[in-house]
Amino acid sequence: MKEKNIINWGIIGLGNIAHLFAKELQLVPGAQLVAVASRSKDNAEAFAKTYQCPKAYDSYEAILNDDTIDILYIATPHDSHAELTLKALEKNKHVLCEKPIALRYEDAEKMIAAAVKYNKFFMEAFWTRFNPSFRAAFTKIKQGEIGTIRYINADFAFYAEEKEGSRMYDLKAGGGSLMDIGVYPLFLAYTLLGIPESIYAKSIFHSSGVDTQTTMMLQYKEAQAVLYSGISHTSNVEATISGTKGRINLNTMWHMAESYTLIKEDTKTIFEFPTQEMGYIYEIEECHECIRNNATQSTLWSHKNSLELIQIVEEVKNQIGLKF
Repeated sequence: MKEKNIINWGIIGLGNIAHLFAKELQLVPGAQLVAVASRSKDNAEAFAKTYQCPKAYDSYEAILNDDTIDILYIATPHDSHAELTLKALEKNKHVLCEKPIALRYEDAEKMIAAAVKYNKFFMEAFWTRFNPSFRAAFTKIKQGEIGTIRYINADFAFYAEEKEGSRMYDLKAGGGSLMDIGVYPLFLAYTLLGIPESIYAKSIFHSSGVDTQTTMMLQYKEAQAVLYSGISHTSNVEATISGTKGRINLNTMWHMAESYTLIKEDTKTIFEFPTQEMGYIYEIEECHECIRNNATQSTLWSHKNSLELIQIVEEVKNQIGLKF
């Protein structure tokens, strides 16, 4: 019999992010990894052995039918997020689904409608929202510390090697910079300023059809955001929020920052928020809190937030002509 307050996790899709997640899952009190699934039996068994997980499945259907799982973490390529989330919810499981929630707005709507229908917790895994440094900076900004926001600048780029089978260059799997990392700068602008009045976006494309570089300008009534993502080179991965009374720098790498800098007049003050490991712990804890309180969504990253963000992403996708 399962101990009281223990939450049983399953992981579907056992790539690099799943490894990082499973490692940190072991550090969260009350979390227990009970099953993992991959289409490769060897991969599933090796993963299970690494994290002392009792069950390793070589099919996604098998893990979906495992009734011992309370919540399923979906870490598969983007193109399968919607299908697997819908199946997991139908099988009476809570779901934490990697970002982006889906490749299409209409799929995101179906996923959230299913969570409501089956009365299960569902959240897009936007771990940055739960990062201590981000939360502290967000609070400062909302309290008016830097005045009214006028400008946001954020970049996120890394070099993804062009090799056979690479997910990043696979159009069918939802590859490219926008869906993989461009969602982070868009998340920042949306979280602080909401839905923009207009969007202007341009991209450079790979021969496979995925975008390798995308620049986005979001126009608000009293502010602008200039955002960038790329997979053909590296960048500083910094973010600056500038207001009428000062500015805040989310220090490198800003989406998982362990500090932020408040700059007012000639004074710079650094606020340190060291994270445990990489910081997946905090979104796991949020999942536990919601499940134990019978909440179907997080107040920090709600269904509405996911829908509005994917609406913005969809507009960028349409403007640059990206078709999956």
